[in-house]
Amino acid sequence: MLSTFHSRARAVAVVGMAGVVAAIGAVTQHASAAEVAAPTSVGADARRVDIPRIASSIKPPAGSRPVGAYVVARGTQTYTCAGGVFTGASVPEAQLVGTGGRVHHFKGPSWQSERDGSLITAKKTAESPRAGTIPELLLTVDTHTGTGILGDVAYISRLLTSGGVAPAGACTDGATAAVPYGAVYVFWAAKR
Repeated sequence: MLSTFHSRARAVAVVGMAGVVAAIGAVTQHASAAEVAAPTSVGADARRVDIPRIASSIKPPAGSRPVGAYVVARGTQTYTCAGGVFTGASVPEAQLVGTGGRVHHFKGPSWQSERDGSLITAKKTAESPRAGTIPELLLTVDTHTGTGILGDVAYISRLLTSGGVAPAGACTDGATAAVPYGAVYVFWAAKR
């Protein structure tokens, strides 16, 4: 049963993500035309990713402009068992691909451009629950290293999430479980 669930989850993630990954190109958005911007840097490793609609509870501040959109090519949320259950914050480990090439997403939470080494960390500002999956989020960047592709990013949206939910049932304290997930990440610069 568990492998059937994972197979279905992967199939849903692949179908959902196939809808947002396309040929090399620019960022487009279905929300407000005033927020549309071209990517900062396009290269052979870049991919077009459409920005999905964003719930009002997790929209970045008015005047923010998109500077990149990325889809999770492969990723996990890792949970640690405490008190006999997998609960609490998860640790991400993901490879993103999008308008600025490849970005590594990892503990912190942190995002680092594989193209130019620019690095950001962020904290959750707001969330929007989604049934059966990890929530969509708005994160506010709190540290920057470098001035590359991620150098101007002030906010991050985690959208169209799939999977990534902590396993149910009993577990042995200290055990870890890496759960596959999918999402679209949109990076925003603050209003000028």
